[in-house]
Amino acid sequence: MTIELCMGSSCSAKGAKWVLEEMKKALRENNLEDKVTLSGSLCLGLCSEPGANMKINGEVVTGVTRENFYEIFNEKIKSVLA
Repeated sequence: MTIELCMGSSCSAKGAKWVLEEMKKALRENNLEDKVTLSGSLCLGLCSEPGANMKINGEVVTGVTRENFYEIFNEKIKSVLA
């Protein structure tokens, strides 16, 4: 699985750095580090969306926040790789 986190200025201001650290932690805690290629990307062009943006296997996921991170992680990453 490939996960690209937008690290553009808008997403950074909306918590992308927190999402990156939390993603690393969640992957580690679920023993998924070897199954995921995690990288940063330039702007995905969805700056008007709330929260940070990312791509999971090419699918754009918008609005990632502290409130919904684990819901997105469990649905789009953990359940697919488990």
